[in-house]
Formats: sequence, C-alpha cells, structure tokens
Amino acid sequence: MLKYGKYMLASLGFTLVLAGCGQGNNNSNSTAGSGGSSGTEELAAPASAAPASAAPAAKEPVEISFYYPVNVGGPLTKVIDGMADSFMAKFPDIKVKPVYTGNYGDNTVKIQAGVQAKQPPDVAVMMSTELYSMLDMNAIIPLDDFIAKDADYQKDDFYPAFVEDTQADGHTYSVPFQRSTIILYYNKDMFKAAGLDPNKPPTNWDELVQYAQKLNRDGHAGLEIPGNDDSYWMFQMLARQIASDPKQSIMGDDGKKANFNTPENVEALQFWLDLSHKYKAMPEGVIDWAATPTDFIAGKTAMMMHTSGNLTNVKNNAKFDFGVAFSPAKKQYGSPTGGGNLYIFKDTSPEKQAAAWEFVKYMTAPEQAALFSSSSGYVGVRKSAYDTAAMKSYTESFPQALVARDQLQYAFRELSTHNHGKVSSALTNQIQSALAGKVDAAGALKQAQEEADRALAPFNK
Repeated sequence: MLKYGKYMLASLGFTLVLAGCGQGNNNSNSTAGSGGSSGTEELAAPASAAPASAAPAAKEPVEISFYYPVNVGGPLTKVIDGMADSFMAKFPDIKVKPVYTGNYGDNTVKIQAGVQAKQPPDVAVMMSTELYSMLDMNAIIPLDDFIAKDADYQKDDFYPAFVEDTQADGHTYSVPFQRSTIILYYNKDMFKAAGLDPNKPPTNWDELVQYAQKLNRDGHAGLEIPGNDDSYWMFQMLARQIASDPKQSIMGDDGKKANFNTPENVEALQFWLDLSHKYKAMPEGVIDWAATPTDFIAGKTAMMMHTSGNLTNVKNNAKFDFGVAFSPAKKQYGSPTGGGNLYIFKDTSPEKQAAAWEFVKYMTAPEQAALFSSSSGYVGVRKSAYDTAAMKSYTESFPQALVARDQLQYAFRELSTHNHGKVSSALTNQIQSALAGKVDAAGALKQAQEEADRALAPFNK
C-alpha cells in the first residue's frame, strides 16, 4: 500500500456543506475551520477575563461525487462501492458518493450533461478515448501539479501502454484505472472434442481460421468477434496485426487525423468478413458485444475475442476448462488498450479537487489495483500490483490472469480524437454495414474516412 501522509485537505481548513451527486458543486457555504480541534472542553478563565467562547463546531467531511460505468459481466458495482467504503474508512474527512452510471456510453452522456449544466461529478471513470472530447468541453483539469507535489504518486510504476492515452499537449489529464486488452478465450473441452491440443491455442491468422473451422460443429460456432458498439476497437486489433509498420496507427498523434482508408486496413476488414462469409468459421452478421461472453459461457461458441475485463466473469461462470491467449498475429501481435481512466473535473471547488486526488491515488494504489484486477479481469494498471501478496497468490492459482498483462508489450493506444463521438461512430457504423453485407470492405473504409475527415476539419484549420 502506498503510504499516505496527511492528505492535502488538512491544510485548507474549510468546512463544507455536503454536496449531492452532481449538484451543489458551485455552492460556497463553507466557513473557516477550527484548526483541527473538535473538542468541547473549556479551560478555566481568570476572574477578570471575558467568558470563554463556545467551542468551534467539528469540521464536516468534504463530499465528492464519483461516477463510474461497468461494461462487462459480473458484480463489479459491489467491488467498486466496497473500494470507496474502504477509502472513507481510511480518510474519514472525505465522503465519497459512488454513482453507477450504466455502460460506457450511458456514462459519457451523463457526464457530458453534467458538464454542460455546470454540475459535473467531482471525479469519474471515463473511457480513455474521451480525453480530447473532455478537453474540447474544457471539462477536466490537468493533474501535473498534483503529481509534481505528491511523493506518494509514482507515475513510472504505471504500465507505459496505459499511460500513453492519459496525456495530451505535454500534460497529464487522467490516471489509468479500469484497463484491458483484447484476448482470445477458448474452450479446452471443445478443443479436445475437435481433435485439437487444448494447450495450444491458435497463434496466427491461418491457425485461427483452421481451428475455428474445425470447431464450428455440433451446433456451436467456432469463433465470435463482437461487431456492434465496440467494432472499431476490434478492428484496430486486426489493423495493427497486419500493418507492415507495427507503429502504424489509424489516428494521428495529436487527435486531429484519422487514417482509416489504407490498403492494409481494407485487408484487415476483409479478413474479418471472410471469417464468416468465406471460411464459414464464424456466424454471419453483427455479433453483439454483451451476447458474446454469454455465448462462450453457455458453450455456444468455442472461441471468442473479447476484453480481458470479462476474465473473472468467465472464470466464475464457465462450467468447463478454458484458456486465454494473445490475440493471434498476422505480421505481428497487437491489441489496442481499452477501458477507462480516472478524471477530475473543472467546475468544482479546489477542496473537492484535492479530495478527488486523494481518492484517485487510493483507487490506483498497488493493493487496490490488485484487488480490482483479481475481481474483474482488468489488468492491474501498475507493475507493483503484481508484487503484492494477494496478486501473487491469485496469479499462481489462476495464471490466465497474466496473459493480458504480458500482452501489453504489443499493446497500443486506442482510437482517440477530437470530436471522438462522430469519428468513432463513422468507423463503427461502416464496419457494421460491412458485416451486415451492405457494403464491401473498401467502400466501408472509404466512407468512414470521408465522414471522419469532415468531423475533424474544424480542428485542422
């Protein structure tokens, strides 16, 4: 556990009226504090002295609202709420009001509405991809001053693949929390039934096709790759794996450019289409994100590509022996990182922002990162999390939990641009059209590029 000193609020000496979740952030009903004394005893005064004044009132805790989404199966709301409770036990002068906001999309809509109404949450988990959108809305604060002044915070302990999308224009705006990569899940029992070695998952695209064809039998699919809301995430995986330059990206470095329509990207999307139409190794059409792990757990598909954030859900509910592996390579391995970071919002008081920083530090400390990883399947966001006794015990008994972490050496930043909603939707919608058979791969990416260019035009003047 990081050793926390007296947190930053103690020196502020403010008494704050409790603020409701997303409300009252602009209220200023605070009064001068008592200098830390909450006693009610009075010292005897000399006969000539004036009567002693009443003892100052005890300082009320600073209250912060905390929004968070859950985008995977399993009871993660209880885990996160429990982490907030343990924080408040350690820091009784800060009261956290956790608010579960639904999936990532619902969460973004609610936060944007709060920002526009000047009533944002004080701290929130948001997709790492929302960085530029939040900057466009002038909604979040840079964390550089907190980081520079806080010896407890060790930024080099966080995995570089996760840090990459916390920064823009030389500043750090968020801290990795709920992070993942795309991994391959496979049913070892079905492998055995199909004559495949259950300890040798496919390592490249050719093997993926061969295995999926053999496994596409007895009423279940060989493979499922979800293609609805997160199709652009899955596409980035395939695009990186086939890229001649492993540093090639479907976006520019400054959030102002999309690189969708390239020959290699067309080839990547064509492979996705061929898995169902040509190779008959996967169901046709758009496969649902939420239904995919349900199908895998129910034995309706032998393999699936999905977030490592579903690992604990699969572990707790699958009635068969399963394995996980790196997403198979073409020219190289590759997976975009995914998930959410912790952001602190601008239209709140300095006291609340300081309290939010203490909360962010606690939620990402090694023991908490280990707890959240083992409870979900998300990757422990910092290296020292894997040195904790709890994580060592967990990974020794369940080594599958190390696969997503080990894949970070091939991981890269997820698509994130200005006007992110329109840019990502342009790609997602065209991929779905291609999967549904309405347009070919080349036509889909040509249209996606044109739409993305229009959405980014105001930022390139």
